[in-house]
Amino acid sequence: MPRAPSFRLFLPSLLLTLLVAGCGDKDAQAPAAVTQPSAQAAAAADPAAAPLLGALQKQLDGYRRIIVLLADEEQQSAADRTTSTRIGQQLFHDGLEQRGAIATQFDTLLRGTSPQRFATLGTVLDYIESAPELFDADRLAFREVLRDLHERIGADSSLPAVKLHQRIGEDLEALDEIERNYNQELTRIFSRFERTRAIDLKREKWDDYIAHLHKDYSREAILRDYGVIEPYPMSMKDSDREIFGRDLPPKTVVLTFDDGPHKAYTDEVVAILKRYDVPGVFFEVGRNLGKVDTDGKVSLGPMAKISRNLMEEGYAVGNHSLTHAQLSRTTGDALRQQVLDTDTLLKDVDSKRAPLFRFPYGARNAEGLQLLNEAGLKSIMWNIDSMDWADPVPESIVQRVLDQVNKEQRGIILFHDIHDRAVKALPQILDRLIADGYQFAGWNGRDFSVARPRKGSDRDATVTTGYEKSWAIVVGIDNYAKWPKLEYASHDAQAVADKLTGQFGFPSSQVIVLKNEQATRNNILAAFHDRLSDDRTGRNDRVFVFFAGHGATRQLASGRDLGYIIPVDSDPKEFATDAIAMTDIQNIAESMQAKHVMFVMDACYSGLGLTRGGPSSSSFLRENARRSARQMLTAGGADQQVADAGPNGHSVFTWVLLQALAGKGDLNGDGLITGTELAAYVAPAVSAVSQQTPAFGSLPGSQGGEFVFQVPDSQEYLNADTRQLTADAIALNNKVDAAQDAKNSEAPVTVADLQGGKAKLVVPTAGPASDRQRSQQANDRGLQLYREKRYDEAAVQFAEALKLRPDFAQAANNLGFVYYRQQRYAEAARWLENTLKIDPSRAVAHLNLGDAYFHAGDKAKAKQAYTTYLALQPQGSGAAQARAQLEKL
Repeated sequence: MPRAPSFRLFLPSLLLTLLVAGCGDKDAQAPAAVTQPSAQAAAAADPAAAPLLGALQKQLDGYRRIIVLLADEEQQSAADRTTSTRIGQQLFHDGLEQRGAIATQFDTLLRGTSPQRFATLGTVLDYIESAPELFDADRLAFREVLRDLHERIGADSSLPAVKLHQRIGEDLEALDEIERNYNQELTRIFSRFERTRAIDLKREKWDDYIAHLHKDYSREAILRDYGVIEPYPMSMKDSDREIFGRDLPPKTVVLTFDDGPHKAYTDEVVAILKRYDVPGVFFEVGRNLGKVDTDGKVSLGPMAKISRNLMEEGYAVGNHSLTHAQLSRTTGDALRQQVLDTDTLLKDVDSKRAPLFRFPYGARNAEGLQLLNEAGLKSIMWNIDSMDWADPVPESIVQRVLDQVNKEQRGIILFHDIHDRAVKALPQILDRLIADGYQFAGWNGRDFSVARPRKGSDRDATVTTGYEKSWAIVVGIDNYAKWPKLEYASHDAQAVADKLTGQFGFPSSQVIVLKNEQATRNNILAAFHDRLSDDRTGRNDRVFVFFAGHGATRQLASGRDLGYIIPVDSDPKEFATDAIAMTDIQNIAESMQAKHVMFVMDACYSGLGLTRGGPSSSSFLRENARRSARQMLTAGGADQQVADAGPNGHSVFTWVLLQALAGKGDLNGDGLITGTELAAYVAPAVSAVSQQTPAFGSLPGSQGGEFVFQVPDSQEYLNADTRQLTADAIALNNKVDAAQDAKNSEAPVTVADLQGGKAKLVVPTAGPASDRQRSQQANDRGLQLYREKRYDEAAVQFAEALKLRPDFAQAANNLGFVYYRQQRYAEAARWLENTLKIDPSRAVAHLNLGDAYFHAGDKAKAKQAYTTYLALQPQGSGAAQARAQLEKL
């Protein structure tokens, strides 16, 4: 991408590169005599400039986001364009507020007495003129900021100020020249080629810049940041209460101008309208006119005179809210103030004010429309958007409007009379429309319905596994008397037991846990024979067996290997008689009435004949209900050792097993984890991060069934108490995920069997899932990613959940809390507010919202949120935190 080394000194070079390559290869930089510092380096070198530089980067970020939102508007659906426009307008008005904040910083700096203040401004100009990270197209974002500074510094007659004033003037001339160059180039192309070809050529120059922006921005992420995931398109028909312009007579348009009055541009727009003898409608923001005190007293400001002149000259002047707030999110007294106070101000300016209202961003709700009806106001929308608030190039604005008018053949055109690009574009638009026979009218229309109803929630029932009772035997041995002691086996066993009784709902009375001294040979065998064998389990029951300890292998006289698990009282010299052989395990498995039995052995040995794996048909659950299963998964082979140094005091094998049971083992996304899926996830993962080779198969007597875990829907609402994984756990999971990503997800998974061979595992095909199920699964994946501190990926999953189920309060809260963890407090507050619109009584969302507003510096809203939380949960887990925060406020 060619860069401009300095607007002031190298303008011809800048224009040459722009003409030749536009926004081309960013590595092809124009030569520079001096490498200017980046914003970060400049802030470090001149701390006084840091706040201004930070503000400018925010301004640039908003500008880029608008471009990304609207760059492909022709490919967007009507609903998508509506959403892009609404959020783009929010970004634009955020930029106006940011610009005001920058102006305040300029004023503060210029009023100071420090001799370095001009050097600080010079540092800021260095960044704008030639920071290496800026593209030429980026610099147009700072034009209005430079104009503000140019005006302010012009009041100072000191020599440093005069020099800076001259320098800023030259920068503004350079920016104007860039704009003119784009306009001239478009005109030249249009005159030499067919119109569609000319647009293609122009967009090719712009596309490199857009491609660069797409590396850091996406439309979906921008919308998500502003609280939007799945917009609901609304009908665009005119009504008595709301008018879009689609029912106007053919070849009739209405010109409308928002956000004024402006001290300069409003009069310039009026002059153009007079010259062409066409009417216009102006929608004005109340705070630009003055204010209304709490007692109803009106105080008009100096710009009210502009509005008075408009009305006296016959132009319709309507209401655009008091502060340009997003009124779809405003209710009650606040909404009434936004509408009625502005109406009061307009009536005080001139009683001839038009009874028209335009919702900022086009964002409205039923309460707002009802309020307009009570106040005798009509909602005026639009169906043709000039995008003059986003597009810095007047010629592009002209072409956009003409294309939309040609398509619609009638309608209301949206302009803004608060910046000069509309002033520059308007005459060209009027020339073309008049030449094409269009007439210009005021407003009229008929009745309108707010929006089509939202889709109802999908209530499809989830599939169950059909087990009557769930049993488990869990064994963990560290403190061997005659075998080497282990470190983590007892902890592994307890974690598995907790997982079974917690997440999977095994009754604690049916989970037998034997640890260390309890895990003798007699006690282990008694647990099987006395509790589970013969008719002690039912035909529709399941049994899960977990063993963590030593394993051994003995070669029989026949040459066949026989594996053993080692109880706490075994002697290494006598393990053939005092350990538990795999033949014993087989006999136990065959003696059980339970339909499905799963053995998971965190021990290394070999010597067990394995049969085929489970079914893979789409009718898996129906077939599985008829077939018994006796499956086994072991940690490794005879010549291997268990890696006993995994995260959180677990072996590597058990840690991966626990992660699989937490949901990662649901490889086909159907909400179920089968024995085959468990092995297909655990075996390759453990092999990838250790020297172990886990083995899997079915015991003799198995009929090809599958042990099944149903992954429960998580009910967790993220909050400050939610536990996350440790650094070593996250590191291991990342290695496992990398190994999983490297595989072909649709190919069979090859694992070892206990006789040294290989087996291919085919994951059962998932049946159809409802949107509600898929939404829950996406939310639960987001929770997994949050615990691993993979916040961006978690946000994508929570967003996916909300796309599938827009009324999913849990996902909305969780998305908001991810933003909170990223210290993006404004975005967090938006989504937590969305949560409370869905579920107003969700206490934890009020607590999270209080934290977001507290860190955002909005004390009033933070206090309200904490107070509401305490009213809902006075003894809740976050009550002490809420009270402590209220004391700080």
